[in-house]
Amino acid sequence: MKIALIGYGKMGKTIERIARERGHEIVSIIDLDNTEDFKSDAFKSADIAIEFTTPHVALSNIRNAFAAGVSVVCGTTGWTSVLPELQKEIIANGNTLFWSSNFSLGVNIFMAVNRYLARIMNQFPNYNVEITEIHHTQKLDAPSGTAITLAEGILENIDRKTTWVKETQLADDDLAIKSIREGQVPGIHTIRYESEVDSIEITHDTKSREGLALGAVLAAEFTNGKKGFLGMNDMLNFN
Repeated sequence: MKIALIGYGKMGKTIERIARERGHEIVSIIDLDNTEDFKSDAFKSADIAIEFTTPHVALSNIRNAFAAGVSVVCGTTGWTSVLPELQKEIIANGNTLFWSSNFSLGVNIFMAVNRYLARIMNQFPNYNVEITEIHHTQKLDAPSGTAITLAEGILENIDRKTTWVKETQLADDDLAIKSIREGQVPGIHTIRYESEVDSIEITHDTKSREGLALGAVLAAEFTNGKKGFLGMNDMLNFN
């Protein structure tokens, strides 16, 4: 498979190495200093582009790839308030986007456990729930996209919670997400249920970028030849 990389930071370089190890060809690498290459023949020859950049350029990168006729796997978070609008464009124009807030297999198993636990805890209103996420200081968005996805999984299954809020719970129906930025932490997400008599806690601790990068390449392999808006639930059959 021919892969184009959009974004060539630490994640982009790790994705490049894993993609080559799996027998794929990297035909184009686009970073901040060569965005004109979206119009190049090399980029247009790609089967899939894998995009890991920053929130303020992700949407334009995706649209530039679509304009070149290239499908996209995107792992950038912090911009997805416009995702519903983009999904309509994808359907109308026959494009392909695979988006996930986290490409780690372990995180997606954790998300499934989170939804299951929330369904159980819906029966026990004496437990309050909150999320804490810890990431490296270079991460621009807070809360993390993964934390927001985890919060959405809880809100879908616990009737007494209606919205997530940053840092501090202001009302009984709020779900607080606390964000901590320190050192070079790849990502730690904790869901905590607490009552007056005990607490229940589940945690996922990412040890390196390797799992994220491998997941992105697997997503590219899954997406190749497909149309529409796709995600990890489609690839892992968690629906």
